[in-house]
Amino acid sequence: MNNNRIAVILLSGGIDSATTAAVAKRDGYLLFALTFAYGQKHDIEIKFAKHLLLSLSIKNHIVIEIPSIIFSSSALLNKSKIEMPKNRDVLAMDDIPVTYVPARNILFLSYSIAYAESLGASDIFIGANSIDYSGYPDCRPEFFMAYENMANIGTKAGVMGKKFTIHTPLIDMKKSQIICLGKSLGIDYSLTHSCYDPDELGSSCGECDSCIIRKRGFLEAGFLDPTKYRKNTNVSFNK
Repeated sequence: MNNNRIAVILLSGGIDSATTAAVAKRDGYLLFALTFAYGQKHDIEIKFAKHLLLSLSIKNHIVIEIPSIIFSSSALLNKSKIEMPKNRDVLAMDDIPVTYVPARNILFLSYSIAYAESLGASDIFIGANSIDYSGYPDCRPEFFMAYENMANIGTKAGVMGKKFTIHTPLIDMKKSQIICLGKSLGIDYSLTHSCYDPDELGSSCGECDSCIIRKRGFLEAGFLDPTKYRKNTNVSFNK
């Protein structure tokens, strides 16, 4: 195992980014983490990302602030007046919901490419997947292939032959499979957060798309969900 490889990891504080970080560390990468504050209702995820840093022994971390006004059409924003979708049929989450944040992964990856190029690194890790992804267009394999090609055309490193690789190790995995993988790598999922609409104490709503996908993932994986939910909800996963 080569312990001298450097990679940038997008660390949100959720299940997917935590598991992706564990995969990268297993594969011998020294990780430099980026977390983003963009006025999201679930900004408590930044706190969870910092917990994960300690758990995963990641020493390099930057929190990047992006003005929330540029994402004003998303229900995920603190100042948004758009109603958060609740109790949606998990099998029908193939549209693009109002929780979509305009061009979010395009921006996040741009920061990660800039950071990686400054570090002399060629590898970017992101915890996207195209199975349980709530319909977001910037979580699909074709997006990451196109972005990687763009990065290698539009950077000094790329045109000089030091090509970037965007790693999406979870891209074809269900949430239950991701959880099983993370468990095998020693991830403590009580240190992760998924809810789009937590209360002021950080308790998860249990009803937003992300909570529903998380609940179903733990149920199918056969592990206890360590999440603190505000109330019990009866959500059908098999409509």
